[in-house]
Amino acid sequence: MSNRNVRKAGFTSSGIKGGSHASSMMSREAKTSGGGVHSGGPTATLQKLGAKGSTHSTGFTSSGITCGSQASRMMSQEARSHGGGTPSGGTTSTVQSI
Repeated sequence: MSNRNVRKAGFTSSGIKGGSHASSMMSREAKTSGGGVHSGGPTATLQKLGAKGSTHSTGFTSSGITCGSQASRMMSQEARSHGGGTPSGGTTSTVQSI
């Protein structure tokens, strides 16, 4: 995952850019969860990366998720909480797609 893709999606160091993919994603996530965006969810995770200005070393790559990385730990935790698989639209799949 590149810094450029995160910024292009609207996750920036100054916050989520209005009218962007990020703002649409945040709106959908807030509606589904009853009005808020959960810490550790897709929007919060991507905004954290955008705010840092660096996605390097997270383990989300164009070739897939790197073994032993933050991304692999996130995927493993999400799979355990969903009975063995990572759901489409979940944190791992959303962050990996960007």
